[in-house]
Amino acid sequence: MAVKIRLTKNELKRQKDVLKRLQRYLPTLVLKKQQLLAEIRRIQDKTESVREEKARYEDAVKQWVGVFAEPIDVGSLFRVKEVVTSSTNIAGIDIPVFEEVHFERSEYDFVETPFWVDRGIQAAEFVAALVAEMDVLQKQQDIIREELRVTVQRINLFEKIKIPETKEAIRKVRIFLGDVQTADVVRGKISKANLERKKEEGGAQ
Repeated sequence: MAVKIRLTKNELKRQKDVLKRLQRYLPTLVLKKQQLLAEIRRIQDKTESVREEKARYEDAVKQWVGVFAEPIDVGSLFRVKEVVTSSTNIAGIDIPVFEEVHFERSEYDFVETPFWVDRGIQAAEFVAALVAEMDVLQKQQDIIREELRVTVQRINLFEKIKIPETKEAIRKVRIFLGDVQTADVVRGKISKANLERKKEEGGAQ
């Protein structure tokens, strides 16, 4: 439902001030949208780079792991203890930044365990760290996409609703005040003509 506006000079000034604020803030929102889109592209490129590195490393590991026949579950010999992240600010919002992963290894018999297991654990930890990094990159993208959604909504609200509504309000108030001014002028001329006519009639007597 449209907000009823007062057809006064004060209302005209208020609506002009509102329009100035909207038109001043809109470019800031547009710039923020561009920054967020650029950041999403950067994150996507980084994610693809990490994914390719993970694939290359896994292929390299398969070449030497396949040589050994011992059925050992390397993944059971370590676990992710902590994914360390920091924080940075992009276009006014905080996002996590991947730093490193801390692992915790299980104890195992170095004599009974094949010699290649140590290297296998290192390889598995490296891959796990890449997966953790991709998870953080996904969180970055989720946060930025949500902020982008809100920013685009605000831009649309300003461009399609608020600014047109404010301009229309200014137009209506101006028309009304112009009509009032015209009516005042007409009334003034009529009053002046009546006074002059009365003077003439009085002089004729």
